[in-house]
Amino acid sequence: MASKTLDKKVALVTGAGRGIGRAIAIALGKAGCTVYLTARTAPELISVQQQILAAKGEARVIPADLTRDHDLHSLVQACGAVDLLINNAGWGKRASVVRSLVDDWDQTFRVNLRAPMILAKELVPAMIKKGEGAVIFIGSVSGKSGEANGAAYSASKFGLIGFTQSLYEEVREYGIKVAVILPGFVDTPMIPPVKHLDRSKMIQAEDVAEAVLYILNAPATACPVEITIRPQRTPYR
Repeated sequence: MASKTLDKKVALVTGAGRGIGRAIAIALGKAGCTVYLTARTAPELISVQQQILAAKGEARVIPADLTRDHDLHSLVQACGAVDLLINNAGWGKRASVVRSLVDDWDQTFRVNLRAPMILAKELVPAMIKKGEGAVIFIGSVSGKSGEANGAAYSASKFGLIGFTQSLYEEVREYGIKVAVILPGFVDTPMIPPVKHLDRSKMIQAEDVAEAVLYILNAPATACPVEITIRPQRTPYR
């Protein structure tokens, strides 16, 4: 049954082709939203769209590379006004600081921080005019505690938390919810197979989608600004 809170809402989900983004998009589609799906790989987006349509939902595919300003502009123009912005797309390459490539740092910050900031800047004004809406960022526990060989990724996620807090303070009086979700180990293709990792004990993408629905369905008088999700049991064997 579609959520009365979300029925007929328009949502944009970035990185919607796989993993967490896919789970969020499908959950929103089943909740009654019209979902705009974006990522670089069109075939994956089409697969998600078909699953949403099969569940009697509505979805539109808009391929885009979030590192390109032209693609960001075209994405905003194609979506128009949205009620919900879910900034999920993420990227990162593990390497020590001294061995990292600056180009990889730039890519990490453009996808993980710059693109979400620009999309919020462009899409929030319509929410302000309407007097309601939501912006949710998918961060990481790495945004709370840095680790070796993940400096740029952690820094981008630290920045995402700061941006969330600032945006919330700016738009809270307009009835707009702003939140960041910080998952730990999630069973997605971003984490390659490792012998000592029990993937059945990892957070599932659908668990993060449930947290998104929790935020969106929260009472108008409350905003869960930050949610941390950790595996109940350690996934290490």
